[in-house]
Amino acid sequence: MDEGSYHDHELATLRNLTAALFRLENSRTPEDVQHVLQALIVWLQSPEQSGLRRIFTTWLKEVFLPGRMPKVKFDEIQDLQEVHSMLAERVKEWTQNWKQQGVEEGLEKGLKQGRQEGRQEGLQEGETGLLLRLLEWRFGQIDEVIRTRVRSADSQILQVWGKRILTAQTIEEVFGD
Repeated sequence: MDEGSYHDHELATLRNLTAALFRLENSRTPEDVQHVLQALIVWLQSPEQSGLRRIFTTWLKEVFLPGRMPKVKFDEIQDLQEVHSMLAERVKEWTQNWKQQGVEEGLEKGLKQGRQEGRQEGLQEGETGLLLRLLEWRFGQIDEVIRTRVRSADSQILQVWGKRILTAQTIEEVFGD
């Protein structure tokens, strides 16, 4: 199941442990987590629910919370109420951590995209430079109109012209004129 395909407003109306788990996974703020925890505390308060309380507490302290607050130890947490209380005390710190994670993820994504765009731009500049040199070697001095046309072409067009230069008898044939 893809928990990301469900929206919080759809899940919030369900009194369902799976929906609560999805809401925790999709939570964006510490307050969102606290609302779900409060619901779980109420739903799982009866003695016969102790096993489920223990399972949720273990998952929260060993999987969910370390992913959200990697530098915090959760060893001493024993039940859902302790998780809820601990979060109430650490809301400010947690919010800062989440914001920092978001900034870091955004920065990493931006850097990755920037590197990709830089590689693409560098590749196109190389193709442009090579085509201009080939045109000069094959046909001699080329005028500024042709230089501008080559510099403004995209990578696909440059490749087409690069193939045509191999068989073209005139510079006009390279450009399909």
